[in-house]
Amino acid sequence: MVMSKPAATRPSEAEIWEALSQVPDPEMPFVNLVEMGIVRELGWQGGRLQVTITPTFAACPAYEVMQAEILAALAALGLAGAEVLVSHNPPWTSEWISAEARQKLKDAGLAPPPRHQGDLLGVLMDPVPCPRCGSEQTSLRNSFGTTPCRMIYTCNDCKEPFEMFKPL
Repeated sequence: MVMSKPAATRPSEAEIWEALSQVPDPEMPFVNLVEMGIVRELGWQGGRLQVTITPTFAACPAYEVMQAEILAALAALGLAGAEVLVSHNPPWTSEWISAEARQKLKDAGLAPPPRHQGDLLGVLMDPVPCPRCGSEQTSLRNSFGTTPCRMIYTCNDCKEPFEMFKPL
């Protein structure tokens, strides 16, 4: 039987969030699940920590890896009895990606999704700046990249291919 720490010796909420911020996104390990907006909330149910996540896609192939890494991070804090819950309501949106994660995406050569505030059609018509040279003279090459959440572009100025994280 796995026992969790008594409430008096539980890690603080800040310590839990810090531990979760060390869990990398399995497909983009230069960003973490918290700054990607995948980890949504923490709660206690009968002395057991519950972490709610919303994967970027309902059928996200990395779900099991995320769950295992979250549980490992929490176990390191003494929360071996934690549970990961998945919620798709509301569905994940790229609006939840933090400013820090957007910069990390760009630094890794991946164009961050534009802020859209619900107007997806509007931003899909906007030029996509090249994350390498900044040019807006880019062309969509394929609506599907190396993962379901990316699209492939080419910069017409520096001639480099790059992916953009889809605005969702």
